[in-house]
Amino acid sequence: MPFPAYFDAFPLLDLPLDDAVVTARAIRSDSGLAVFFTFHQDIDLPEHSHKGQWGTVIAGTVTITMAGRTRTYRPGEDYEIPSGMPHAVRLTKGTQAIDVFEEPDRYPLRG
Repeated sequence: MPFPAYFDAFPLLDLPLDDAVVTARAIRSDSGLAVFFTFHQDIDLPEHSHKGQWGTVIAGTVTITMAGRTRTYRPGEDYEIPSGMPHAVRLTKGTQAIDVFEEPDRYPLRG
């Protein structure tokens, strides 16, 4: 199920990915950043790290490799990536996920 139409009013993020790959809309506070991701293509994100992240899968799959273990998350499942933990991510076309980042400035807002 797509995110509700009123989410389209949330600001877009300025990501280092093409709009053909992902749409990302956000709600930001001084304490964190909540992002509503919709992936339009399969994508592999190379290993990286940042402050804490929690997410939940709405549709599709999110596969995360960290600490030498790989796990695939499906709709209704959530995941947590501890601050500073190196991880790689594979996302499939059609995946929708909500991710909350500890860093309010993890990604800049567009415009």
